Amino acid sequence: MWETIIILMGAVLLDWALGDPPNAFHPVAWMGSLINFLKRGAIARGAKYQLIYGLFLIFSCGCLIFILSAWFLSYTWSVNPYLYLAASILLFKSSFAFSGLRKVALKVRSSMEGGNLEQARKIVATHLVSRETSDLEAPAVASAAVESVAENFTDGLVAPMLYFLLGGVPGALAYRFINTADAMLGYRDPVHEYVGKGTAWLDDILNYVPARLAGLLLVAAARLRGENGKGAWVTMRSHHSLTQSPNAGWTMSAAAGALDVSLEKEGHYKLGHGDPPSAEHISRATGLVKTAYILSIIVIVIIIIGVRHGRGA
Repeated sequence: MWETIIILMGAVLLDWALGDPPNAFHPVAWMGSLINFLKRGAIARGAKYQLIYGLFLIFSCGCLIFILSAWFLSYTWSVNPYLYLAASILLFKSSFAFSGLRKVALKVRSSMEGGNLEQARKIVATHLVSRETSDLEAPAVASAAVESVAENFTDGLVAPMLYFLLGGVPGALAYRFINTADAMLGYRDPVHEYVGKGTAWLDDILNYVPARLAGLLLVAAARLRGENGKGAWVTMRSHHSLTQSPNAGWTMSAAAGALDVSLEKEGHYKLGHGDPPSAEHISRATGLVKTAYILSIIVIVIIIIGVRHGRGA
């Protein structure tokens, strides 16, 4: 029990203190390089081949990452328990991120408040969303930032934490690989339409429970922070299905209701009933997610202790 809590808290503190390491030392960046390399095997092939290839790629590599990380951590334990804890903390930290997301979102806010909308657009396009941002007005840029902060609460924090709870560090890393593959391959364009379809399906399945838990955590965080908790609940219940993704709408609609704003991706969805967000709402969104993040850690620790005592009983 205690080693699990040590790994959890150690990784959280490392994230808050240092953020993400450079890509050269980041396991998720390595995963991205692997995905880019392997997807070449599906280029210029037929749709059926690409679909089967993509499914095989995601399933086999996900299993391989789980098995190799489990073996590696078992080996470090046999060498020295402290080495095991250090390796576990570093690897688990690589599966989730908050401080990096918060810093990027606040850079968008600072650029907007400083009157540099073009810079804000570039930051959003580079780090937060895949949509075209060059023509977005200030409210749309703020909306994209708030949407990204809210949506990433699911796959950037809650889901890795849940799969760590279920499968340890290997479970969190396997999830991160699948989610990274979806982020890189899950596009409806001629190159990725079929090779990424299986990845998108699996990512939707894996995020089904985390997305709904994340939405509830944002509702609770809204009440604790003095935001519109009732609005978060009502908007989440009524608007979560308006997005194309079966999962993204839960946290985005909860955030829209909590902040009393409308979050809109033109031509795709509009969540909430308020005015469009401003730079100020980006800060409030990161604060909301921070509180929900802390709540998720408390819940996980309680579950770990409860399971331990239940087994002991």
